[in-house]
Amino acid sequence: MKEASRPEPVTLDKEFIQDPRAVYALLREQGPVRQVIMAGVPGWLVTSYDEARALLGDPRLGKDYRSIGGILPPSASGIYATPLASTMLASDPPDHTRLRKLVTKAFTAQAVAGLRPVIEQTAEELLGAMATGATVDLLTAYALPLPIAVISDMLGVPRSDQDLFRDWTLSFVSIRPPEVLAEANRRLTAYLAALVEDKRAHPGDDLLSRLAQVADEGSHLSDEELLRMAFLLLTAGFETTVNLIANGVLSLLRHPAQLALLQADPGLLPSAVEELLRYEGPVHVATYRFTKEPVQAGGAHIPSGQIVLISLLAANRDERRFPDPDRLDITRPADGHVAFGHGIHRCVGAPLARLEGRIAIGKLLRRFPEMSLAAEPGELRWRSSTLMHGLHSLPVRLS
Repeated sequence: MKEASRPEPVTLDKEFIQDPRAVYALLREQGPVRQVIMAGVPGWLVTSYDEARALLGDPRLGKDYRSIGGILPPSASGIYATPLASTMLASDPPDHTRLRKLVTKAFTAQAVAGLRPVIEQTAEELLGAMATGATVDLLTAYALPLPIAVISDMLGVPRSDQDLFRDWTLSFVSIRPPEVLAEANRRLTAYLAALVEDKRAHPGDDLLSRLAQVADEGSHLSDEELLRMAFLLLTAGFETTVNLIANGVLSLLRHPAQLALLQADPGLLPSAVEELLRYEGPVHVATYRFTKEPVQAGGAHIPSGQIVLISLLAANRDERRFPDPDRLDITRPADGHVAFGHGIHRCVGAPLARLEGRIAIGKLLRRFPEMSLAAEPGELRWRSSTLMHGLHSLPVRLS
């Protein structure tokens, strides 16, 4: 019998990023795993919850940057040509196991709880600088500077340098021209190299200094590994939280009944943050994986050496896992979403992101209880990125 022909890959252009939900729902009806070309990258897109969760923890999928860089087309492999590419997030065991063990202690629930005072103080300072009745871009006035200040303090990065590395790291999580990426890489590498050298010579009471001095059962970080770790923690340490805060506030403003429910019962804040993560999460497609051997998933046969694109946004709106998934419900059972990923690469900073989200959103709603959106929802634009799911701006009226 003649083998059925494989469907042609679906091309998803930049405009798809502005409204991916309908596309994902259609693709999921046709099959949970489909061949696509996303932002110029050919791969297998996973849109269902069960397959996403299974593949996120599947050891047959690798993340070693040296292999992925060789699979990607030249137009999309720019970041994999940089010395900053091989972070913990782009490594496989045993390297990943060793590196993750060295940083996990900084993000335990107990360690993160100790950061509450600085998070609360920073939030109060930022809110105090915003005038009642004004119209502000909540992204730049609040959602962005709060987590940057927190991660800067954790790592021992001067707050005066925050704007610098914010601009540089943005190039690594957005679709940018190769020359822009190369320049950002050059500047950020030089900055971090100097910072690492300073932490080695003059250690302080910060995470980067501790990582520079650590020796855990014979493990230690080389200068290059420490540089890459600093890059990962700086980028992942605030980008996800920025989007959690901004996306979460937007979702609440677009659902007044849910906003009123939360304001009437602040005790719902923890479950509300989990639902906001599910509903409009901060990460769009998980960082690239590749098949180390043939894999069967969702009725599809994925050959060895193929890129796998796992959409966390799509998985979190899968109707087979979440009843009425397009409805925001802050009383929904707060478990099961994959906004922080799953498996050995699950976001190590998830406890910090959750705490920052709860404090930031809670304090904002108490300070400005009648805040409203200062733009039509259709006027808002999502950043051109298949990795981060974040807004360009969020104009609000502070009533």
